[in-house]
Amino acid sequence: MWGFKEDFQRRFLLKPEGASQGKVSQTDCFVSLWLPTASREKLKTRTISNCPNPEWNETFSFQIQSQVKNVLELSICDEDTLTPDDHLLTILYDLTKLCFRKKTHVKFPLNPEGMEELEVEFLLEESPSPPEMLITNGVLVSRQVSRLEVHAECQRRKKSRKMKDLLVTVKESFEHTQHVSCCLEPCCANPACFHYPEYFQPCLHVDVPKSPWGHGLCCCCAQRKTSPVRQPLDCLPDGQTVTLPVGENCELHMKSTPCPQTLDVRLGFSLCPAEQEFLQKRKVVVAKALQQVLQLEEDLSADEVPLIAIMATGGGTRSMTAMYGHLLGLQKLNILNCASYITGLSGATWTMATLYRDPNWSSKNLEPAIYEARRHVVKDKMPALFPDQLSKFQEELRQRSQEGYKVTFTDFWGLLIEACLGDERDESKLSDQRAALCEGQNPLPIYLTINVKDDVSNQDFREWCEFSPYEVGLQKYGAFIPTELFGSEFFMGRLMKRIPESRICYMLGLWSSIFSLNLLDAWNLSQSSEEFFHRWTRERVHDIEDEPLLPEIPKCDANVLDTTVVIPGSWLSNTFRSILTHRAFVSQFHNFLLGLQLHSDYLQNSQFSMWRDTVLDGFPNQLTESVSHLCLLDTAFFVNSSYPPLLRPERKVDLIIHLNYCAGSQTKASVTKKGSCLSRSAVPLLRQATY
Repeated sequence: MWGFKEDFQRRFLLKPEGASQGKVSQTDCFVSLWLPTASREKLKTRTISNCPNPEWNETFSFQIQSQVKNVLELSICDEDTLTPDDHLLTILYDLTKLCFRKKTHVKFPLNPEGMEELEVEFLLEESPSPPEMLITNGVLVSRQVSRLEVHAECQRRKKSRKMKDLLVTVKESFEHTQHVSCCLEPCCANPACFHYPEYFQPCLHVDVPKSPWGHGLCCCCAQRKTSPVRQPLDCLPDGQTVTLPVGENCELHMKSTPCPQTLDVRLGFSLCPAEQEFLQKRKVVVAKALQQVLQLEEDLSADEVPLIAIMATGGGTRSMTAMYGHLLGLQKLNILNCASYITGLSGATWTMATLYRDPNWSSKNLEPAIYEARRHVVKDKMPALFPDQLSKFQEELRQRSQEGYKVTFTDFWGLLIEACLGDERDESKLSDQRAALCEGQNPLPIYLTINVKDDVSNQDFREWCEFSPYEVGLQKYGAFIPTELFGSEFFMGRLMKRIPESRICYMLGLWSSIFSLNLLDAWNLSQSSEEFFHRWTRERVHDIEDEPLLPEIPKCDANVLDTTVVIPGSWLSNTFRSILTHRAFVSQFHNFLLGLQLHSDYLQNSQFSMWRDTVLDGFPNQLTESVSHLCLLDTAFFVNSSYPPLLRPERKVDLIIHLNYCAGSQTKASVTKKGSCLSRSAVPLLRQATY
């Protein structure tokens, strides 16, 4: 649901006062402060060398929004001159614990023995800034963004010299840095644009090139460097052009305007209007089919029509061929027309994507499609690897890179699938499958992947990502975008740069990305436990919430996170973790959650669905909205089933037909994990169909 909230921003003051003797003493010690919801910049204290009881007595100020989850990271580091600074430990402190207009003194214990501590003073005050309009679904929050237009006007120009471009930087913006060309007119048709959050208190920096007219003068004049120009943006009047002198012969014209409050990312957990409309049309088809199957004399009313789904597992060519056979059998029994959804992953998506090229496939005999699939499976695959074909692949990938995609080996895998399972280039896209749904004539297809992190085991972090012809989204956060915008660049829920939609072959490569495993995933597939490797791949996290050193703070909000100390691993441990968790060929797409922030009560929101054994959901600074790219891989590597989209309460699925193509045992024990999830959701599993 959409929610608009207003709240005064608040300001707190931080004063690190000292640390007792112990691990952090007798070092060149400093404290780094990072609050990503208020600033992208990491602040730091001065360095105190070889002091047994360092005391900084420095004050830092941040402007925070109380409706988002603000977790301050206090990192204690040892400064090194010749090598990178040593990171000793990090304290994570939820600022929800602070009370308004009241100083809070906190002594953080830095080790389990309690022999050393860091004392900090906090003060939360009212900000003079005006109230901020927010858009939220109770899990994610979109904040105010402004658009800055910049162009440079050259006042005089020497014919023999060309004025160099200005390097303009707004660090807090989505674009960060752009080259701005100088023109002779006060107006410019294509000004450089920066999109920045107002709460970051951004500044514009201009690197002025050395004046070309200095040549031929004295050395001191010719080599004199013009100092950079700095302009705070929070003082610019909305909608008015402001002129800033830059150098001797150039002016910078700037105009800042607030971005519209409408978002391009849909924040909400309900079904999109297009899917709701489809279900109404499909219900008519299902009612007629059920009447024939059950030999009913009377028509079914709308509330009597059950919502039936077909759920397929993965398994490469095995699942592709088996799914054709199962769908043919369901078609002959007239049960196919009783289904409203078909979900699949990995090899099952090859069947689904091929069938949905035909807008009326479910009403046609599937035997010709099965014959075509058989022909492609048994044909010689070597021509796909001939030099001329590889050259075509290279050109395709080069063009894809120019469009703005981050090309990976998975894209090559998608082209290879297209060559092996088809005769010609397929120009269709996922959004084109809407033609097969416009009259409710076929079940709605949903394709499934999981979002992971490159340096984390999928046992520790994983999120379902679903794809349909209507939308792509992460149901955990209640964030969805139109399918044709998947791969485009977003910031704070707004479309920044539209990139052409991927051809379906690239999506097939993504949905069946068999090359995305890391070594730790492979170990987990072959063993029942990865506890041994977790000793080497996880940082040590100590919960110090109940430590006696921490005072009894009257919490102003019940929804707070425990205070924790994170101790990074050693050099050997970090190297080992990097080797085990690195994914060399994972698919990467622009993150449409980039810039959004987590609501202060996100963990208490019943619709924020998370795995019980994942460890990062309680660390908001490390979740998906903070990274630039999504890392997507084949769901079959974790749970070889496509049930999650069907368990969304909004879809109200009554019955699931499970088509199981897993290798190995096909007994009841092989679906225990999936069945337990379905039983908790009160969705009956009709039967386990095996191949």
